[in-house]
Amino acid sequence: MPTTTRVLIIDDHPLFRRGVSQLLGLADGFEIVGEAASGQEGIELAKRLDPDLILLDLNMKGMNGLETLRTMRDLEIDARIILVTVSDAPEDLIAAIRSGADGYILKDNDPDDILKLIDSAMHGKTAISPELTSLLATALREESVVEQRSQASLTERETAILKCLAGGMSNKLIARELDIMESTVKVHIRNLLKKLKFRSRVEAAVWAVANHIG
Repeated sequence: MPTTTRVLIIDDHPLFRRGVSQLLGLADGFEIVGEAASGQEGIELAKRLDPDLILLDLNMKGMNGLETLRTMRDLEIDARIILVTVSDAPEDLIAAIRSGADGYILKDNDPDDILKLIDSAMHGKTAISPELTSLLATALREESVVEQRSQASLTERETAILKCLAGGMSNKLIARELDIMESTVKVHIRNLLKKLKFRSRVEAAVWAVANHIG
């Protein structure tokens, strides 16, 4: 039985919210459960509606997208959160991934490409506009040299899970692959992110790929 992805859109431009709603309405498997015009309103809706996916604008008046993202992650809102923005600045991309984003999509991408990236995120893969992926990988590789970040501190199980993350696997697939509980996968991911000083599973996955782990 097919599952429906419940979506919350947070953007201070009504026209963009309408456009995204129409785009997802043309695709199978998506249901718009809420729209918010500000970060604070979006946080309240996310807590109340418990969506599967949140599409979040980066540059909003008042509470911006990064502040909204960090607050939602601090509140342990478990939805997939994708930044949808006009900014292709590497520092914005890196800040978003470090803050716990599951993806970063440019608003000027082709609608079909946007849908493909959103679908990738819902299947546990990295949802980053292709032209930005190399920028993120390079930044993380350079940072790992400076900080001497290493997976040597990871346990054998954590290393196996990191490799699964690099392969774009969701928690459910990792649990099935390693024959462990999904809740156990979450604990291991939380531990490996802490050891490697990452806040986002996407950041860890991109770093692992950039450093040929997997």
